Parts: sequence; structure tokens; C-alpha cells
Amino acid sequence: MSTLTSSKLSSAGVQAAHKAPRAAQVARLTSRATSSARAAPLAFKPVSRSSLTITAAAAAVAPAPSASLADALKPNVIARVPPTQQKQTCIITGASSGLGLNAAKALAATGDWHVVMACRDFLKAEKAAKAIGMPSGSYSILHLDLASLESVRQFVANFKATGRRLDALVCNAAIYMPTAKEPKFTADGFELSVGTNHLGHFLLANLLLEDLKAAPNQQPRCVIVGSITGNTNTLAGNVPPKANLGDLSGLAGGVSPASPMMDGAEFNGAKAYKDSKVACMMTVRQLHQRFHAATGITFASLYPGCIAETGLFREHYGLFKKLFPPFQKYVTKGYVSEQEAGKRLAQVVSDPSLDRSGAYWSWSSSTGTFENQVSEEVADDTKAAKLWELSARLVGLNA
Repeated sequence: MSTLTSSKLSSAGVQAAHKAPRAAQVARLTSRATSSARAAPLAFKPVSRSSLTITAAAAAVAPAPSASLADALKPNVIARVPPTQQKQTCIITGASSGLGLNAAKALAATGDWHVVMACRDFLKAEKAAKAIGMPSGSYSILHLDLASLESVRQFVANFKATGRRLDALVCNAAIYMPTAKEPKFTADGFELSVGTNHLGHFLLANLLLEDLKAAPNQQPRCVIVGSITGNTNTLAGNVPPKANLGDLSGLAGGVSPASPMMDGAEFNGAKAYKDSKVACMMTVRQLHQRFHAATGITFASLYPGCIAETGLFREHYGLFKKLFPPFQKYVTKGYVSEQEAGKRLAQVVSDPSLDRSGAYWSWSSSTGTFENQVSEEVADDTKAAKLWELSARLVGLNA
């Protein structure tokens, strides 16, 4: 999993930022969308300050990273053939490092998939893709800042304008602030971990349901990465502070500065991450119950193993980062490399044998893939339904 960062921007500040470049950006994006025989013209909403990093779809908007880089990537962004003639397409959030990057590589290496790397930092994603050896033409990059709901909506509009099909969506990106003493907040005023890991992905998945439903491969999948640390029926899940969404009173209040934790309790950075992962896993169950039968989309979660060496721990204590990998390798034997974890995530996306909607996948060194059991809280479908309704209201969807 890769880390995300976001500025503390107020909604008013976001709406007021960079008014001048907007008209030019909208005109260029709309022109490009219209020129494609497969993409209908779209009404693009204003772009927030946090989403001004240049995306491949809007590479012509100044200031561009470099003319040669933008020109080189344009053919990969806009689809040149009808959807049925395209390779299967998978969107992966947070694909510029860690689990997401390695899953993108594993899918691209098959030759059967085109990966859309949905990332906050365009140049970082491009450099990472080249460094890890992803074949030219096997990927494209679109800007996405999950800490801004406006950026999520803009990403969806930009993706639709490419004319690309969609066969799989992987909600992978996450932020983890275990040592934070004070909460940070998204552009919309939500506590950063919950706003990024859960609410941003919640909106993204809902906005792309129709695209997934129309997947030409007729085997669409939506995968949301979970975590064993949020599953309190495991040893790792019982390491304090334990995940607990409580009565969701904090979420009902908007996980705002007044009450930033989902359960309404005092802020704890490590618990905020664990709670957000519980919410992600509960969302998978709700997506399955609400949409699988009608759409044929397979919804799944997974824990790919303990990736002890990952950028997710960048804000952890130095001693922890030094001791945790050898502890997982030689004591718990639970160590998994980023490369192996990426292959496992790619397997959940593409393996026909893992086409079970509502499943929570794990791996064993002796048996390989198996369907794991979720905690009592994750399995509480009454609470999950309440979580869904509150989340839908906060991101501006009809509950």
C-alpha cells in the first residue's frame, strides 16, 4: 500500500483556488474527450487546489511536467480502439509505490491488462513505473487525490473521457499516521485517515459501478484492500489500540475537528487507520449485498500478508521501522515482500478461481489462497448498513 499526503485546505479555500486556469483546462479536456469516437462530452467540475497536479489526461495544461513526457504518455491515456478491442483495464489507486505499484506490474506483465495508475503525484508514478520495468503502453496515469472528493469526481470524469473500458477497480491507497498526536483533515474537513482510506474510496467505487457493470470481459471485479490489524479475531488485531467503530457517532458528525474519530472517542492516529480499514471491509460486504446480484460485479477484500518494508510506515518511529522487518521474517514468519504481495493482489483481480463476491481473501504458506473469516464487528451487517448510509450522506450520494 502506498502513502498519501494532503494539505489542510478548507472547502472555501478549495473552491476559490486557481480560478484562472480552470476555463482553459475544461476546454482542453472537453475537446480531447469529444475527439474520441468512444467518449461522450462531459461536464467537468472545477478542480480543487489539491488536484492541480498535472494528469496524463490533462497533460496539455500548464505547467506540464515536461513536453516530451506528456507527449509520450498521451497515446496511452486516450483509447484508440473500441472497448471490445482493448485490453482489459484495471484502475489501481496508490499505484506509485508499494503494494499498488507491484500489483500494477504483475497485471501489466501478463500482457492481458492495461493498468490505469490513479495517483496523486504524476511524476512519481511515471518514474516508479519505469523503474520497476512496466512495459511501455501497458499503463497510463491519471491524477487522483483521495483526500478531496472533488478530485475523486474529476478523476472519474477524466477516466470516462479516455474512452477506456473498465474491468476491475482496486481501492488500495491508504494513509497511516501511527505517531500523530493531532489529527489532520482532508479538503472536505474529514479526519485524514478516514477521509482518504474510506470515504474517498467509497465515493470512487460508487461512481464507477456502472462502468464496471458494462465490463466487456463480463467478469468485473471491485477489490478493496483490508488489513488484519482491523480484524479483532486475530492476534494482530488485538494489539492496542484495537479497531472499534462504536456507535459511529463520530462519523455521523463528519469526523470533523470537533470529533475526528469514527466512534466519537479521543483522536488516536493508529486507531484511525485501523477503523478506516474496518470500514473498507464492511463496505465490501455492503457492495456485495446491494449490487452483486443486479450487476454481476464481484466485490472482494483481501489481506495480502505483512508487508513489513513499505512506505506505509514512513511516519512510524525509526526503531519500529528498523526492527519490524526482521521480527516478521524470523519470529512471526509472516513477512511478505512487496513483490509477492503485489502478485497476490493481482491474483484477486484476475484469477477465475477467486471469483467469489463478498469474500475476504488471505494466504497461507502451506495452502496458498483461502477465504478468511472477518471479525464480529466487520460481520455486523446492521452496523455496516448504518456506515453505508452515513458515508453516502457525507460524500454527497443518496443513501
